[in-house]
Amino acid sequence: MIALASDHGGLLLKEAVKELLRERGISFEDCGTEDGESVDYPDYGEKVARKVAAGAVEKGILFCGTGIGMSIVANKFPHVRAALVTDPFMARMAKEHNNANILVLGGRVIGESEAREMVATWLDARFEGGRHQGRLDKIATIEREIFGTGSGE
Repeated sequence: MIALASDHGGLLLKEAVKELLRERGISFEDCGTEDGESVDYPDYGEKVARKVAAGAVEKGILFCGTGIGMSIVANKFPHVRAALVTDPFMARMAKEHNNANILVLGGRVIGESEAREMVATWLDARFEGGRHQGRLDKIATIEREIFGTGSGE
């Protein structure tokens, strides 16, 4: 299960990615927004990040105008590794090297076909572990120091 959310600036991109997920037979939960009315991105980024942080879903995808705001919100949560990407290489590296569990895309920065390609690349990529796991372990140590919890998984 993948949790999705957008603000008004990422709504159209979210709809394009939902179609990709349907085509691939991947279940998802749309946590909003449902229309183009102006909304505050933290309200929607929080919904997905909380689900990922709690382990209620394994992955999330967030969308806003640039992706910057959603990235900031999501990365406030322990166990979350949200990656803002702008091309397929970044999407692949987000998973292979950083084991990103939330992908973030900017609806005013990339087009629908690019977004579909990036999401597909991220979904198909696998975390490489090895030296990269050691780096995630360091992040988990920081989380434990700050939050009293942490996960390098």
